[in-house]
Amino acid sequence: MKKIKWSLLLVLALLFSMVIMTACSSDDETGGESDTGSETSEEGNDTSSEGGENWDGQTINVQLIGDFNMEDSTDPITGQTTKGLQEIKDQFESEHPGATVEFTIMPWEGYTEKTQAMLTSGEADVYQMPGIADFAAQGLLEPLQPWIDEDEEFSTDIFIDNQMEGWMALGPDSDELDVFGLPFLGDARFITYDKQLFDEWGVEYLSEYPTMEEIAEKAKQMTGTNPETGEQNYGLWFRGDWSSAFTLINLAEGQGGQWGTGFAWDEIEFEFDSPEMVSGLEWLLEMQEYAPEGLVSNQGAEKWLTHENNIGIMLNQGPGDTIMPAYAQDLGDRIGIAQEFKNDDGVGGMFAGSPITMAKDSENKELAWEWMKFATSDTVQQYVFEEANAMPSVQSVETWDSYAEVENLMEPTVEAMSTPWTPRYPWASSQPRFILTSEVEAALTGERSAQEAVEKAQKESVEWLENR
Repeated sequence: MKKIKWSLLLVLALLFSMVIMTACSSDDETGGESDTGSETSEEGNDTSSEGGENWDGQTINVQLIGDFNMEDSTDPITGQTTKGLQEIKDQFESEHPGATVEFTIMPWEGYTEKTQAMLTSGEADVYQMPGIADFAAQGLLEPLQPWIDEDEEFSTDIFIDNQMEGWMALGPDSDELDVFGLPFLGDARFITYDKQLFDEWGVEYLSEYPTMEEIAEKAKQMTGTNPETGEQNYGLWFRGDWSSAFTLINLAEGQGGQWGTGFAWDEIEFEFDSPEMVSGLEWLLEMQEYAPEGLVSNQGAEKWLTHENNIGIMLNQGPGDTIMPAYAQDLGDRIGIAQEFKNDDGVGGMFAGSPITMAKDSENKELAWEWMKFATSDTVQQYVFEEANAMPSVQSVETWDSYAEVENLMEPTVEAMSTPWTPRYPWASSQPRFILTSEVEAALTGERSAQEAVEKAQKESVEWLENR
């Protein structure tokens, strides 16, 4: 009898032990509570007891270019306060508990060389990168298509048309264009004009898509003594220095030409000396007759966007220098925007702006991806537009109250963002740009003829390509 009793007790003890083990096993599998409230996965990424990410101890560095500031600032003239990045930093960190985002802000001057140095030394995780084509080709950037495909909450449909395509690039081993960046700062190029001067001269406003002939005719009509004010007016103005290469390329596009073909450096063939390029440069030389002096040194347009403006038409302008400054001077209704020159397919003009990219060697790629999505959300995109005087890249801009306040200038700007040449000119941040710019300047100053200038630009660009 004792034997049976002890046997029964032994069986009961074994059953009780199995129940305890099963319960412990169940807790382990479901992420049960522990002293820290979280468990660590095999990959080393922390997950909270609720299944969400725990970013404790993770830090990313985000590089930005331009007039960003961490702290709020107040304009000494207008008294208007501009919010700093600290507000964006605080919100991101509150949405990602335990994470820290730091910023490296650099000026536009020399940004290419500084970005190269930062990438080489692994200083940042996320980069604002207009020169994406060069850096992707070096294998320094993380391909983003896998991240996009695996993230069910993210869609590239949020962006304005052509923004994704414009920033596609080739990796070091790629045969086809791939996604290495998400549109961050939008941008566009267009033609602006002063409606008041057109009215005073009795000239019809520019059409939505003007031709070279229309621009020349109306510029000529508005050059001379203003019939109402008696002041000297000039028909048009364009920068003859750093952006002149893109102005010339657009003139070629408006005639059905192009800068060349190819994207990978070993496939690129320049057409800088094409008939359309010669004709475009000759047109610019003729337009000097209707412009104030000082084009090549970025002078002559000092009165633009003032009530004393004396220039009718401005070529190759951008939203950052137009929209908010015009309204700040109470000129929002006086300024008009027309599109740059387009080819028969309705395409033309430089694709501009800045994407954000992820460094290939980032040690916190999941958090970097979270920042990239955050940077393209309405929260940051509205900050970019309303506080940083930059263009957003998302379609939802058209639903914002701040858009409605400046809609007459924003609507054609968004249109311009959707019709440029894509992908971005692969040489736009490289030496051929500066070679062509230098030769346009040489022609504008009378050092060379248009034909000689583009032939020299073609020769030197091809030589650079062969020796790079």
